[in-house]
Amino acid sequence: MGLQTKMKEYRAKTGMRQEELAKLVGVRRETIGNLENGKYNPSLRLAMDIAAVFECTVEELFRFTD
Repeated sequence: MGLQTKMKEYRAKTGMRQEELAKLVGVRRETIGNLENGKYNPSLRLAMDIAAVFECTVEELFRFTD
């Protein structure tokens, strides 16, 4: 089971860079890159913080696949 994210898609819609998102949610840019590439699963807190930045739900931003 893997976690898929639409973070890159949401960033593109808003013109936001990884560095900007990282600063807004209090993590390093590398963490954002790892999340987008499926190399890291966010904590619930981080997932909620990222969703809040994009004004969407966690479920809209992340989903598990088989």
